[in-house]
Amino acid sequence: MEIVATDPGGFSGKCTVAIQVLDVNDNAPKLTISSLTNSIPENAPEAVVAVFSVSDPDSGENGRMVCSIQNELPFLLKPTFENYYTLVTEGPLDRESKAEYNITITVSDLGTPRLTTQHTITVQVSDVNDNTPAFTQTSYNMFVRENNSPALHIGTISATDSDSGSNAHISYSLLPPHDLQLAVTSLVSISEDNGQLFLLRALDYEVLQAFEFGVSATDHGSPALSSQTLVRVVVLDDNDNDPFVLYPLQNASALCKELVPRASEAGYLVTKVVAVDRDSGQNAWLSFQLLKATEPGLFSVWAHNGEVRTTRLLSERDVPKHRLVLLVKDNGDPPRSSTVTLHVLLVDGFSQPYLPLSEVVQDPTQEGDDALTLYLVIALSSVSSLFLFSVLLFIGMRLCKRARAASLGAFSVPESHFPGHLVDVGRTGTLSQSYQYEVCLTGESGTGEFKFLKPMISNLVVQDPGREVKESPHWRHSIVFS
Repeated sequence: MEIVATDPGGFSGKCTVAIQVLDVNDNAPKLTISSLTNSIPENAPEAVVAVFSVSDPDSGENGRMVCSIQNELPFLLKPTFENYYTLVTEGPLDRESKAEYNITITVSDLGTPRLTTQHTITVQVSDVNDNTPAFTQTSYNMFVRENNSPALHIGTISATDSDSGSNAHISYSLLPPHDLQLAVTSLVSISEDNGQLFLLRALDYEVLQAFEFGVSATDHGSPALSSQTLVRVVVLDDNDNDPFVLYPLQNASALCKELVPRASEAGYLVTKVVAVDRDSGQNAWLSFQLLKATEPGLFSVWAHNGEVRTTRLLSERDVPKHRLVLLVKDNGDPPRSSTVTLHVLLVDGFSQPYLPLSEVVQDPTQEGDDALTLYLVIALSSVSSLFLFSVLLFIGMRLCKRARAASLGAFSVPESHFPGHLVDVGRTGTLSQSYQYEVCLTGESGTGEFKFLKPMISNLVVQDPGREVKESPHWRHSIVFS
């Protein structure tokens, strides 16, 4: 720039003057975004979020700029060209930990005072199906009482998925059982949407006490992820079975009779009623009670073990035949019961095979049983008679053999007894080792009953062949057993 100067004396002149304008930091930095991604998929390494540039019209330090973001964020600012930057992820992101980030980019110049410009970018982290469904329990125990109504709701299986959208939508299904013989699909069903379980028919505790099956939870992601859990269903017992009597058998065609000697003392064990119950727990606890008796007060039953015993001494005035009715009851709620009938006969002793018909008041329902007893007694008598006949036949054969030996000059047995010493029968100079026995048959009754067989030691003399041997009232025969 030129300047004209005039002095007081009237002289003037021109000169050039240079003026320098000093910069003042009066302009803030400017940020321009050229590329921006608002949604970043999780698990993506170093994904580009934004590309931007910065500028400042000031000069010198007033125009030099620095860029920064928050330190705690998993993002990085990378300079590319002069005043150009790229915003990228520091590593894979996890949507389940944080699904959204607010990133503030700060641009400051180096002037005095410093001027700053900020720009905030919101980044959404999009979901990737990287989580399997998780059940709320590692295993499930469910209980259902037997004889349940069909389609009964017994429980609910629940699983969650940390993903979002279709990746978190779960469907439930039953797994094929390990034991192929157990058709689980015929026992239970599961709701595909909410995991509710329903047990499809009535269950019987006596047939099936418990069963297990697997349940699968599968999300709708791509690819789909699934997990499994184990469900155990326990069937609770219901008191639906009557006590069953094992002894005595309640068979009308073959009644069981208990014999009691009249000489037995008080507390004599007549019999023991044995019963079982197919239920369990207190439903199977049995107790016994005497309901009816031909003669009340003569017999009693122990409540916990079913033993039937006499309560007093028996007498001749007690009738020979007794009928007892016992009640067998369980401890269920409500209780169930069965009855058992006992037939007791009072006998003089266990050797008495049957009672005379005149002493028994015949029960029409038991005529067939008494007839069978009579047939058994007749058969037993026949067998005994046959045995006795066999013994007598054997003795007769031995007698005939000795008679033939006597006719040949052998010694016979006289009426007198053997001497008190042994005689050398064979005249061999040695002591004979024969033994003689006396067979006594009763002669008065005419039945030929075999009474006894005893050894006989008497004097041996020569029998006169013409002399008959007679002895009354018994016939005595000497038999030699060599």
